[in-house]
Amino acid sequence: MAIRNMQVATRSLDADMTVDEFKEWLRRFDTDRDGRISRDELRRAMRAIRARFTGWRSRQGISYADADGDGYIDDSEVDGLIEFAQKNLGLKIVAY
Repeated sequence: MAIRNMQVATRSLDADMTVDEFKEWLRRFDTDRDGRISRDELRRAMRAIRARFTGWRSRQGISYADADGDGYIDDSEVDGLIEFAQKNLGLKIVAY
């Protein structure tokens, strides 16, 4: 497993994460278990990695990745969220 120093819902930013590991990590923040990530759930995920300005960044992340404009990130939109996380949060997400 490529994630090191992971505890429950937090992870270290210095380790690579695979796409599948990112999706699994993100699912931990889907508190209502609807299969989608809301802005509040994304904000909690960002807080877990100790990102700054989580309210603003979570709005930006939803706006960036939400292709259908419903205000949530679903499975078909996760790739956009991965791109956002790599560019704006410094996460290292790899394909393998």
